[in-house]
Amino acid sequence: MNERSRTLDKYSSRVYKNRKEHLVQIENAPGSQEITANTRTVPGIITNRGCCYAGCKGVVVGPLKDVLVITHGPIGCGYYSWGTRRNKAVAEEGGQNYVPYCFSTDMQESDIVFGGEKKLENAIAEAVEIFSPKCIMICSTCPIGLIGDDVQAVAKRTEMKYGITCVAYSCEGYKGVSQSAGHHIANNGLMKYIIGTGDKRPTKKYSLNILGEYNIGGDGWEQERILKRIGYEIVTVFTGDGSVETMKNAHLADLNLVMCHRSINYVAEMMKAKYGMDWLKVNFIGVGATMQSLRDIAKYFGDPELMARTEEVIQDELAQIAPDMEYFKSKLKGKTAGIFVGGSRSHHYQALLRDLGVETIIAGYEFAHRDDYEGREVLPFIKEDADSKNIENLVVGPDPKLYKPKFSEAEIEKLREEIPLDTYAGMMREMKEGHIVVDDYNHYETEMLIKLMKPDIFFSGIKDKYIIQRGGTPSRQMHSYDYSGPYAGFRGAVNFGRDVTMAIFTNAWAFVVPPWKTQSVIKGSLTGGEEAC
Repeated sequence: MNERSRTLDKYSSRVYKNRKEHLVQIENAPGSQEITANTRTVPGIITNRGCCYAGCKGVVVGPLKDVLVITHGPIGCGYYSWGTRRNKAVAEEGGQNYVPYCFSTDMQESDIVFGGEKKLENAIAEAVEIFSPKCIMICSTCPIGLIGDDVQAVAKRTEMKYGITCVAYSCEGYKGVSQSAGHHIANNGLMKYIIGTGDKRPTKKYSLNILGEYNIGGDGWEQERILKRIGYEIVTVFTGDGSVETMKNAHLADLNLVMCHRSINYVAEMMKAKYGMDWLKVNFIGVGATMQSLRDIAKYFGDPELMARTEEVIQDELAQIAPDMEYFKSKLKGKTAGIFVGGSRSHHYQALLRDLGVETIIAGYEFAHRDDYEGREVLPFIKEDADSKNIENLVVGPDPKLYKPKFSEAEIEKLREEIPLDTYAGMMREMKEGHIVVDDYNHYETEMLIKLMKPDIFFSGIKDKYIIQRGGTPSRQMHSYDYSGPYAGFRGAVNFGRDVTMAIFTNAWAFVVPPWKTQSVIKGSLTGGEEAC
């Protein structure tokens, strides 16, 4: 193995024993190695994870534009999840858009002592009077679970009093391992109370739902534009620029497309069990990945005319971006990158970086299960889910009226030979020998891996972006795209290439001496800090 391939040996001697199983250096046979994931963060470590509330409100239900989401808790929790991910949304004609707002009960110390249910009901009354929403969702934060406010009871009383839909989520931040627990809770609620309650059927021959797409920087709009060009009808998007009104009819679409596997796979599996709807793992981040996903969708329907139209659109889109992509590839070819974000995005962006000639040498997820890394075939061998004691495992069976699978089991098995139907291969298979995969990075590990692997650019979240840059490595923030985007589809790839090129070739941070390298640091204190991590 070369020098880079030996980095983990030097590195692993300086991390806690219980973190070593979360680090994997890819060997000769990618896909054959195991990684420990979906475990609680070691107390005291500066992790990049979010909490259960962040996963429920901040990721899944927050982007629903026609839902008035009330954070039941202190104002800091609501403010933390307000607008930080740039989930773009535009109201339908005559419709509502509450995404720009931050609604909170602003719980104070006295409310914690005496209970906050009355305050929540007063907040709902005020919201109904001012905004007249058709749907309200309540997301609880940590203090609510500790004092025992019954938000489900409040939701039932709200429905009876105002005649609107009201869904309450007990998504207290401490419940579960990370954001992933919040996704699970949110998806259970959508499945129980929203999906399947509508009867508006699609009007076009082929219809789709896009799951796990949150329209950051307009990604979802770009995906819809391409799919509509081919001729598909988009029933609903979970949940960027999505709405309860369209989500009610999700069960009537022909196929579910799954973008972010970890945030929405629960819904895909439940809709498969209840309605017989297949789901297809797709990736619209990257030119090659987008082309492959479009072809896979067309193969699912097996219509020669649809396949021909798909190729026409692909060739036209490629012609429009070819000069720009060639230019950016000429600037970026041979560069290396590290990437650490949530959902499936660490995997998605490896494809786009590859299109630009950039090799991803470090990758990991903030929150993931082993199947996100290794593929769904490992599911039978995973021990009991770490969230299973706190979160309802919603079990659904075939709906007697609406269960209508499109294909027989034999046909499904044949399709699986050609397309990733109802499955996901995971990230590790596409990592090369010597590359490093890390689950739930912490602050210390981020710095050490950058020091050892020396990537030219690092993609991460907001918590570690500026630490990375102050160390001299340019960083792009993938939770809000640093106010750029979209990065999805063909046109998005050009935007991404432009931003990465600017970051690497105008790296002002490389000229800044970080404070921990100056003489003002007390001798020996840095070493002590490293060992403490």
